[in-house]
Amino acid sequence: MKRIAVLTSGGDAPGMNAAIRAVVRKGHYEGMEVYGINYGYAGLVAGDIRKLTRRDVGDKISRGGTFLYSARYPEFATEEGQLKGIEQLKKFGIEGLVVIGGDGSYMGAAALTRHGYPTVALPGTIDNDIPGTDFCIGFDTAINTVLDSVDKIRDTATSHVRTFIIEVMGRNAGDIALWTGVAGGAEQIVIPDIDFNMEEIANTIQKGRERGKKHSIIILAEGVMNGNEFAEELSKFGDYQARVTVLGHVQRGGSPTARDRVLSSVFGARAVDLLKVGRGGLCVGIVDNKIVENDIIETLNTKKHMPDVSLYKLNQEISY
Repeated sequence: MKRIAVLTSGGDAPGMNAAIRAVVRKGHYEGMEVYGINYGYAGLVAGDIRKLTRRDVGDKISRGGTFLYSARYPEFATEEGQLKGIEQLKKFGIEGLVVIGGDGSYMGAAALTRHGYPTVALPGTIDNDIPGTDFCIGFDTAINTVLDSVDKIRDTATSHVRTFIIEVMGRNAGDIALWTGVAGGAEQIVIPDIDFNMEEIANTIQKGRERGKKHSIIILAEGVMNGNEFAEELSKFGDYQARVTVLGHVQRGGSPTARDRVLSSVFGARAVDLLKVGRGGLCVGIVDNKIVENDIIETLNTKKHMPDVSLYKLNQEISY
């Protein structure tokens, strides 16, 4: 291939810019022309496409978000929308596409694959809920952002002998809660993937107080319920001076960590290598610390992301 394009879709994630940069720089290194598509699949259908030079990605590796922007575009789920997108790609003479995003973005890439258009998908979401990879672009930065907040909240929780419920993002996945719960020394982690008993949580908090513990930190994944609902349910078992902190979209922003920058760069370069030899219909990931690529349709149909529930058990053993 001599002309490829890259787009970002869905929620932004720190490291997306680093991945775009890698696609552009690696593409130019291989003698390709690289085009950027603004606003994801919406921009693809609208033909909002521009040629990218090495200079366009200068100083982008340290920036969070995505300079190609992103947008929701449910119309791309229809065949009509998909064919309009392919029409624009052909209009610009683009022979292959790199898509960076979450599960919705992957579904769009899989749809293009079914139409015979060479597409490579890279996992970009702080939720870390994409099948076929252990880690996604943006996850490491997000959990470090959350961890910084948890450390600060513990200071005030101890000062006032209170229970703090910290609601974190992740949609229906518990990865952010699991990793920050263990790293932040939380007394409780509540995730959608594992059933919980509110009375048992209350009893654990009470036993800690009886031992002289000055605070309790509960990390709550948003896919379970919101923080205020959780606090209300907890209050039925006693007054634990519960306070709720919803971290929200701060988790998506910020300069990517070194790990996210490296992972994004490796993913982006691998995507170009694949398209260079005409290979599409693939998704790139990292499994057991090795970069892998798998058939995107098979991955979406047969694999499901599962959080490392051993971390949940570990936290129960060491947070008591």
